[in-house]
Amino acid sequence: MDDRPTLDDIRRAPKVLLHDHLDGGVRPATIVDLARESGYEALPTTDPENLRAWFEEASNSGSLERYLETFSHTVGVMQSVEALTRVAYECGEDLAADGVVYAEVRYAPEQHLSGGLTLEQVVEAVLDGFAKARRDFGIRVGTLVTAMRHQARSMEIAELAVRYRDLGVVGFDIAGAEAGYPPTRHLDAFEYLQRENAHFTIHAGEGFGLPSIWQAIQWCGADRLGHGVRIIDDIEVDGDEARLGRLAGYVRDKRIPLEMCPTSNIQTGAAKSIEEHPIGLLRRLSFRVTVNTDNRLMSGTTLSREFAKLRDAFGYGWDDLQWFTVNAMKSAFVPFNERLELINGVIKPGFAQLKWSGARPLA
Repeated sequence: MDDRPTLDDIRRAPKVLLHDHLDGGVRPATIVDLARESGYEALPTTDPENLRAWFEEASNSGSLERYLETFSHTVGVMQSVEALTRVAYECGEDLAADGVVYAEVRYAPEQHLSGGLTLEQVVEAVLDGFAKARRDFGIRVGTLVTAMRHQARSMEIAELAVRYRDLGVVGFDIAGAEAGYPPTRHLDAFEYLQRENAHFTIHAGEGFGLPSIWQAIQWCGADRLGHGVRIIDDIEVDGDEARLGRLAGYVRDKRIPLEMCPTSNIQTGAAKSIEEHPIGLLRRLSFRVTVNTDNRLMSGTTLSREFAKLRDAFGYGWDDLQWFTVNAMKSAFVPFNERLELINGVIKPGFAQLKWSGARPLA
């Protein structure tokens, strides 16, 4: 049996995506259309293919801050109900075409108000787009509303997450440059979410080290870690032996999910290469690792391509890819019975069919 899936095979596998930014996956042609319709004139080019290349090149600086600057253009054209609904719908369509069966897509409502929308109108427009995508393509998308860590609206956004949690918003997040903006600045929002029995993840351990991860977990109570790459700083490796520090051991023992985004991590300087990405060691040590895209436009990627890169770098086969996928579904912010239904009814049967379809007959 050939256990090395091709990229086409991987696209057919039922996958789960937990860390994907709505404004980081807009189609270049859509950006051009929306810019023309809204009068946005700051695009570096209005040719869709040239624009795609510009985003990828501008995102390869190795700096998280420079990487984040590219979002001014996507956010700039996402300032109306129609634009937000279209982008969400196309996001669902693109993910479904890549074989994703469940996704959690995040965005910051506070960044879409310059056209006069309210926070509620932003949330409802995005939910409408994803509801239409589910109707047309069968993909379920839960949204995460994000607060920007350098702003002071986290409590307002947390309350928004709770208000819409029965309508498609499955959780809360904070994002933006980590250095100088620790998660404890938003402690009141996290304490409120815990009192409301609400789910949240925190971008931590990407642009800043172990203190960011420690605060996110021990002070703020994060359910998951956005990236969490720098947990590797608390692991000592000597040949085949690895010794975990107190924090790394706690993260593994508590099964805290790590939302890892290999290509993005290289672009922002959090990892040197796919081959040297901590995901290989963390998978070997059985951390709760998940594989994600982060920003599909900026990274020129899909979830299938991320898996294919890991296959090439670490020799992963179907069992490894299924392990990552089940990890992700276990860690999703939807009710337990719904997670089980997708794991046992969709993911495992789908991977089994693909795995054994290439099996050679017994002699």
